[in-house]
Amino acid sequence: MATTPASIVIVEDEPDIADLLALYFRRESWDVTLCDNADRALDVIRSRQPDFVILDIGLPGERDGLDVCRELRMTSNVPVLFLTARDDEIDRILGLELGADDYVTKPFSPREVVVRAKAILRRGASTQETIKRVDFGSISVDLERHEVTVDGEPITLAAQEFALLEHLVSNVGIVLSREQILAGAWGPDWIGDIRTVDVHVRQLRRKLGDDLPVATVRGTGYRLG
Repeated sequence: MATTPASIVIVEDEPDIADLLALYFRRESWDVTLCDNADRALDVIRSRQPDFVILDIGLPGERDGLDVCRELRMTSNVPVLFLTARDDEIDRILGLELGADDYVTKPFSPREVVVRAKAILRRGASTQETIKRVDFGSISVDLERHEVTVDGEPITLAAQEFALLEHLVSNVGIVLSREQILAGAWGPDWIGDIRTVDVHVRQLRRKLGDDLPVATVRGTGYRLG
């Protein structure tokens, strides 16, 4: 039985880069839409509801990729991967704090971008077979439906934030190192800064509040419960 190809919106104002990425994703049978500015990107993403978004941080006009991600995260948890030519840790951390799932710094391998996008989608699609739902005070986590509520109100998590939460829930009471968390929630092939874990944990704490029992284990990593 044929499967529906994944859809992606690539927001990049440099035609050579945009066309190269489009070529590689189309080779993998993805449905690709290209945009070159923030306003167009937001309109297209809202109308097409893609499975994945690639965002260049440095876009022409008054709004950049960070602005696009900030606005998207008000209503959508579509996976977002940032492209950036800025070799600045502040930009990378800000992107993750806004809800991006990953980032790649230019120059990059288009093949690596495709691999990362596939890995993020696989993590987002995975569900726990044994644990379906857990509650922590006012927080309810439905792993089967990929839904999180606080005091009954739905909370929007980025795909990677949910993958992290899912991994912590699956290991309640166990101290996990950052390396173990990266392997379990990001995948064994993920390449990047280990401090990505810290940024995403801060995001979970900010969004879910004090009832989320994530403890920092000094010198090691984190423990849920």
